[in-house]
Amino acid sequence: MKRYAAYIKPYLSAFLLAPLLMLTEVFGEILLPKFMSMIINNGVADRDTGYIIRMGIIMVLTAIVMAAGGIGGAYFSAKASICFTSDLRDALFAKVQNFSFKNIDQYSTGSLVTRLTNDVQQVQNVTMMGLRLLFRAPGMLIGALIMAFLMNAKLALVILIVIPFLSIAIVTIMVKAFPRFTLMQKKIDKLNSGIQEALTNVRVIKSFVREDYEEEKFQTMNQDLKDSSLNAMKIVIATMPIMMFAMNVTTLAVVWYGGNIIIAGNMQVGDLTAFTTYIVQILMSLMMLSMVLLQSSRAIASVKRISEVLDTEIDLTDENASRKDLKVTEGKVEFKDVAFSYSNEGGEKILEHINFTAEPGKVLGIIGTTGSGKTSLVQLIPRLYDVTEGQVLVDGVDVREYSLKNLRDGVGMVLQKNVLFSGTIDENLRWGNEEASEEEVRNAAKAAQADGFVTSFTNGYDSDLGQGGSNVSGGQKQRLCIARALLKKPKILILDDSTSAVDTATEAKIRESFSTTLKDTTKIIIAQRIGSVESADKIIVLDDGRIIGMGTHEELMKNCEAYQEIYYSQRDREKEVSAS
Repeated sequence: MKRYAAYIKPYLSAFLLAPLLMLTEVFGEILLPKFMSMIINNGVADRDTGYIIRMGIIMVLTAIVMAAGGIGGAYFSAKASICFTSDLRDALFAKVQNFSFKNIDQYSTGSLVTRLTNDVQQVQNVTMMGLRLLFRAPGMLIGALIMAFLMNAKLALVILIVIPFLSIAIVTIMVKAFPRFTLMQKKIDKLNSGIQEALTNVRVIKSFVREDYEEEKFQTMNQDLKDSSLNAMKIVIATMPIMMFAMNVTTLAVVWYGGNIIIAGNMQVGDLTAFTTYIVQILMSLMMLSMVLLQSSRAIASVKRISEVLDTEIDLTDENASRKDLKVTEGKVEFKDVAFSYSNEGGEKILEHINFTAEPGKVLGIIGTTGSGKTSLVQLIPRLYDVTEGQVLVDGVDVREYSLKNLRDGVGMVLQKNVLFSGTIDENLRWGNEEASEEEVRNAAKAAQADGFVTSFTNGYDSDLGQGGSNVSGGQKQRLCIARALLKKPKILILDDSTSAVDTATEAKIRESFSTTLKDTTKIIIAQRIGSVESADKIIVLDDGRIIGMGTHEELMKNCEAYQEIYYSQRDREKEVSAS
């Protein structure tokens, strides 16, 4: 709770004022039945119209004060809960943004979305309800009990018999509710993940005519959520009838017993009327407390899930970096006996005994079969993951000694999976450099061979992109991502199979532009086609996480059998395509 106190502190005044103002309603509700009994006992019984009017005015003024307090309490409870959870949501999102790739792998996208939205909303709801009822329900319970005992202690004993049974029922309900609400939130996670996956891959679904399969899969997940929700709601449904039954039975007992007391001449009619109201208030306060506790059980499940994210230990930070002010100036990359595993507990090594140097301004090509570790290798340079053994050096300094910001500012990376964001083409390109001039944006697009198709659009660089760049082709998306990286003017540029959807002629023009626009930048190109890396200053051949060949194209054609096999198989395939 100490963590959450930090988000409460800026709005402490609202957190205090909300329950305090709600107390005015409590005082009013406690006083009004007494005033009514006085009117019945004194004004009506004595036929004193003046007394009735005076007490009526007092009741109206009390009601006005109650209304003002209720409105103020509702406003401040809303302000406190909304502002508190807004800051909590910001902190949660900031935490996720600081996650390493390994941290992100621990959660599904749908689960993180649910925690940022539904779970935070549950906390907001129970906070707002709690502030409104924090003092109101206990205050009404205590106040009504006191007034009931002052009026008739024997008659008030009836409620003391009922309270223990209600308390046991409430506790039982809470114990059963918590695991059910936890399961329900997990089912929401699963449903959100399924929706996100289906909408993201809708083109693939349609191309394979798998709509029926996806609908069936969604119906199964939706049914699971419905069943778990109904299972949880059974507890909520059971609460109200139990409380109403207790209220009605208690009220009936009070009226019957109180009526006998009136007949015996030991109690006035007005007092019984007020006493009955107090009994209802006592039971209503217990009902309100039970609802708060019930909602709290769901909120506790949500708080636990939120805390899981906030408590996640970020395994990749620059807290221990000794040279945080250092920036990448040359772009020299060195791997010294590097080994890497995605698991810290001695899992299978993806890379092993990796040694090479990429000189500033040179082009390094990396080629190998699928699953050979090419992407894993380049992700170690900007510290998207950390090495398991050995060192990765940039400009002669271990990458772990840089601040993450300075290191990644010096590295431009076009990932294997190209990602664009909703917004204009210009806004997407400026991710590489927010302060870039229009000329710089245009030049970067020209270098990536993107300017031609961008200017063909009606709105040019102001054209809106669909979610994920859904309204441009795969090749166009790749070129925009390359332009975005070029605009960054990095000292190290990594292209992870980033021209696979581009024809060979366009790809050649992009590589040619690198010799002028990125003359001093170290270029690391991962490719499936040998033609993409044939002219590189050095080519690395990877197989099963090990370097099995290194040199120029000519050297590898003489000395590396695996490289020769790739070369000749690709050449033969090209001949077959040409012949057909």
